[in-house]
Amino acid sequence: MRRQFTLEYWIDDEWYVGRLKEVPGVFSQAESLEELEDNIRDAYQMIMADEDVPRIAGVGVKTKTLELEV
Repeated sequence: MRRQFTLEYWIDDEWYVGRLKEVPGVFSQAESLEELEDNIRDAYQMIMADEDVPRIAGVGVKTKTLELEV
């Protein structure tokens, strides 16, 4: 099965840094956007291989509004 995820990324000191918005904990960095995409795919596979992580983003995961001083 294939799913689409949102890759949020930015450039920090000439490095592409990114994360999957829907899957907390999946993040990486690379020297190019293409390499970042590959690294994110690898990180996702490693996270999903861990038995303690829900297999589908959102299942069993709860959210709560948190107010912060900004």
